[in-house]
Amino acid sequence: MRCAVLGDPIAHSLSPTLHRAGYEAVGLDWTYEAVRVPSGGLADHVSGLDEGWRGLSVTAPLKREALLRASVVSDRAALAGAANTLVLTGGPGGEVHADNTDLPGAVAAVRERYDGPVAAATILGAGATAASTGLALAELGATHVRLLARDRVRAAETAAAIERHPGGVQVEVVPLRSATVLGDVVVSTVPAGAQVADLVDRCATASVVFEVLYDPWPTPLAEAATGRGQTLVGGLDLLVHQAALQFLAFTGVAAPLDVMREAGEAALRRSGSSDE
Repeated sequence: MRCAVLGDPIAHSLSPTLHRAGYEAVGLDWTYEAVRVPSGGLADHVSGLDEGWRGLSVTAPLKREALLRASVVSDRAALAGAANTLVLTGGPGGEVHADNTDLPGAVAAVRERYDGPVAAATILGAGATAASTGLALAELGATHVRLLARDRVRAAETAAAIERHPGGVQVEVVPLRSATVLGDVVVSTVPAGAQVADLVDRCATASVVFEVLYDPWPTPLAEAATGRGQTLVGGLDLLVHQAALQFLAFTGVAAPLDVMREAGEAALRRSGSSDE
């Protein structure tokens, strides 16, 4: 069977490394590749796949687009308004099942590093990943989430997704360039290039810094968090936990999480982006 990660850009993705290591560890003769699919091209790409294809990991900028191609949508993908996982059944014309493993993956990534309270939190950025991590923060107990966004109008969809959490979450959208960071956890979904000194300094009050990027590494925010002694949750933590859930969805076999993590860490060391 064949699987792939889709997005644009995509050459940097560690997903092939993780999934291939998993297949080898459990004895599956499957393939997994990275395929560049630009915004607007997901539906045509999926329609052209034959019965040899089983699973697709979906990354930026396609996560919201993925919902439109699905015939069956999981509750958490519907809640987030975005999917990062498509499972193909029956070949061309068959059902396409959409899920969001970023949400439970983010919960697992935080709890692996931090067992303290999460009453309030801040997210830098307001795209599809911010929606998933915002819902994860709500799962962890947050009742107040502050979105630091460049564009209040474009952030409205993400704010609405987080507010749909059944636990009841107050979401406020404030300017990225000047607003203060609130709460126990700060999540960064912005590019490393946007992590200017003033923004990094504003994140010093949080107990936990969750940097969703893994390449480049360390980002300015991750480096500062390490120096300040804050608990750091890295992008590889998120990638491994969400990939393990995708692995199970694609193959029906429990993922060898430790093997996948070790493969990711080795790849980052080779590229000079190690998180160690």
